[in-house]
Amino acid sequence: MALPEYFKQELKSRSNITDIVSGYVNLKRRGKNLIGLCPFHNEKTPSFNVYPENGSFYCFGCNAGGDVITFIQRIENLDYIEAVRFLAQRAGLTMPEEGVDDSFLKLKTRILEINREAARFFYRMLSQPEGRAGLDYLRRRGLDPHTIKRFGLGYSPENGFGLTNHLRGLGYTQSELTQADVSRVSKNGRLYDRYRGRVMFPILDLRGNVVAFGGRILTDEKPKYINTTDTPVYHKSSGLFAMNLAKDSGSRQLILAEGYMDVIALHRAGFSNAIASLGTALTGEQAAVMRRYADEVIICYDSDEAGQRATQRAIPILKKAGLGVRVVTVPGNKDPDEFMRSMGEEGPLRFRALLEGSGNEIEYQLGKVRANYPVDTEDGRVKYLQEASEIIGRVDDRISQDVYAGKLSQETGVSKEAILAMASRAAAQAAKQRRKEETRVQQHVALFNSRVNSEKRAHGKAAFAEENIIVYLFDHPDKASLLREKIPPKKFITAWNRRVYEAILGKTIHGPVSISDFSEELSQDELSELAGMIAQRREVPLGWVDIEKSIGVILTDMNHLENASEDQFAQYWNDLREQKRGK
Repeated sequence: MALPEYFKQELKSRSNITDIVSGYVNLKRRGKNLIGLCPFHNEKTPSFNVYPENGSFYCFGCNAGGDVITFIQRIENLDYIEAVRFLAQRAGLTMPEEGVDDSFLKLKTRILEINREAARFFYRMLSQPEGRAGLDYLRRRGLDPHTIKRFGLGYSPENGFGLTNHLRGLGYTQSELTQADVSRVSKNGRLYDRYRGRVMFPILDLRGNVVAFGGRILTDEKPKYINTTDTPVYHKSSGLFAMNLAKDSGSRQLILAEGYMDVIALHRAGFSNAIASLGTALTGEQAAVMRRYADEVIICYDSDEAGQRATQRAIPILKKAGLGVRVVTVPGNKDPDEFMRSMGEEGPLRFRALLEGSGNEIEYQLGKVRANYPVDTEDGRVKYLQEASEIIGRVDDRISQDVYAGKLSQETGVSKEAILAMASRAAAQAAKQRRKEETRVQQHVALFNSRVNSEKRAHGKAAFAEENIIVYLFDHPDKASLLREKIPPKKFITAWNRRVYEAILGKTIHGPVSISDFSEELSQDELSELAGMIAQRREVPLGWVDIEKSIGVILTDMNHLENASEDQFAQYWNDLREQKRGK
């Protein structure tokens, strides 16, 4: 659908990219732009940039970029029209509906209806003879009828066709059932239930819609849990169990547990801010969702080796999202549910005491390292201090570094000054290595890994010259006629750059252009590519002399660099940048 121009301009004026992105990413100003940790991939140092002057964003780490609509598409997992509708509602605008191709929206609506009916079916099964095994399991875990109903728990019968037959009777098609992942097709073409003989845990989105399910087997069969795969309404990398309840707890703190039953037990005990990450390793997308509703997360994973590994992985992901982190260790290698049940009526109070006594992520990491070495020996003390100093070196706050170094000094008998010096050297070495790796990765991404221009690798120098012209035209629309005369689109060598150049020339007739002007006709990846071109050339702006050279590159022989290695081409590009800075 081609949205009316008046609507697009009004939406753009009311959708400030800085305000919107700030709701998801902790941004800090750096010159004219803002920078933060990318919400679309895991990183330790910020490479995600927002450019208020042209309403765009770009990540030099993962190559994601575009305008405010593209950002909402990515962060909220919406298609283009849904993202526009999201922003329109936020801005108080009425969405023009006539002529919208809403087939995908209708499919999502049907899948949400299927999930709702499936949840009701599973819940009813608990009161039927076929669901007795599921009800007995939930009762053994201490759940009362109120809790079962609140979380919508249920049971999938073992016959393998009950839910499918029920939903087909309601008029849902085979395609809809398989796309919802409540049914699968056998080798002989018969439709059957995805979940059989399992206790069912509905997963709700932040609006309260049932978007997926988790199912626990009651036998020794593997896997113990299975979960809905990605569907048009659900992406497990961003889903969180009970987040729809926890976001309304009134607390800016979340308890991150490991499983469904832990979360349910914590809610029953009064900890309504408990959530879980759906049986998958924690992702940056999940952390970004948490950051919208919390300032601090207390990790409460199992105390076994697997749980501790998961804790170590989760800490940097949560920190990257701008969240404070604490870690609680449940005694006796118990999970929260087991711990509270073992304490009887005092369980909730004893668990609250654990929460209040939990240490931050630095204290947790120091404790893990401390357990590995006998500090009563000289060799053990040295190794302990070496690793502990690396941890302290990662702390940004100098006062906190001083405090931790003081504690280590008291513990080991080594001076605080020596420990701080070790921490400083470790931090400098880590930063140097990180910058080196990031530079290498970013150069490779910027120079070669185009997701939309398949000809870029074969025609590297020409493609870069074309990009220079495109970016210059973006900033100097008054030069459109001159550029069209000197380098008409048909002279461009790579097809994708030619299409974008031609589109920009057409739009400059009406005045200045922005990334948002292309949000309808370019895909997310294409918008990222365009945003990347602009972002990569912000550091050293292009002048007309550069454009004349770029035109010359396109119009003359470019073979001397077409067969260069990636390292040689990267060096060539860096040399050009250095020459530009030196002028």
